Amino acid sequence: MEYHNPVLLKETVDGLNIVEDGVYVDVTFGGGGHSREILKRLGKNGRLYAFDQDPDALLNTIDDDRFTLIHENFRYLKRFLRFYGVKEVHGILADFGVSSHQFDVAERGFSTRFEADLDMRMNQNDALSAFHVVNEYDEDQLRQLLWQYGELRQAPAMARVIVENRNTGFIKTSDQLKEVLKPFLNHKKENKVLAQIFQAIRIEVNQEIDVLKEFLIQTPEVLKKGGRLSVISYHSLEDRLVKRFIRNGLFEGEPERDVYGNYEVPFKKVGGLIVPTSEEIKNNNRARSAKLRIAEKL
Repeated sequence: MEYHNPVLLKETVDGLNIVEDGVYVDVTFGGGGHSREILKRLGKNGRLYAFDQDPDALLNTIDDDRFTLIHENFRYLKRFLRFYGVKEVHGILADFGVSSHQFDVAERGFSTRFEADLDMRMNQNDALSAFHVVNEYDEDQLRQLLWQYGELRQAPAMARVIVENRNTGFIKTSDQLKEVLKPFLNHKKENKVLAQIFQAIRIEVNQEIDVLKEFLIQTPEVLKKGGRLSVISYHSLEDRLVKRFIRNGLFEGEPERDVYGNYEVPFKKVGGLIVPTSEEIKNNNRARSAKLRIAEKL
């Protein structure tokens, strides 16, 4: 489990309410921790499909006839399940966190701890990288993503400083970016602010919010009636979208009501919000912001 220590492992898989002969999907395979736990609970006729676009994750594939690893972004969930002849499944698991492996491999550029080229691509074949975002986005685009995805109050000033500094040459590495933004890094909150900055750029590079929305929209079509959705998110923007979609099938606004004031929703929530115990956070600090929500298809 050096690749990634799975967060809320028991709670997330428990939330799927596994049927021994069921068909399940782990859309964020990573190190395979959640997938292995699902396979433990499946019978010989059960099936598990997993998605991961990161080539490094393919090294963790599981040698089990019941398992298929699909090397694609989970935004294409329905398309690739159909390719494998699967129309409906009993449960879907998603853990939207960046894997420990991706943070710990310096050259991927995800971590604030290492000097590395600005990259942050989950899929190394994608054209858009952190370098392009930092050096080619205009000031308004930078301000918007730092504000929306990083929830940074100083986003306008940060965007202005980035644009001013790149006029003298490209900002190529994570250390160069940190140096440019040094005026905004209060010593007590330096790590937190840097994490917010890197998070904002990473979300933009990987289109994470668009991917999340596209994925959630497909889940009611893919799940059987009574099937379960078990989702872990790590920041408020993700969690709000998951919470709203589970509640009324929309990301904003309210669903249309009939003449009696009733409206249809795709899911009912199962239990309340689940967060890691203090013991889990102590053993795995990256679990500290995890939020698990479970829903059942109506």
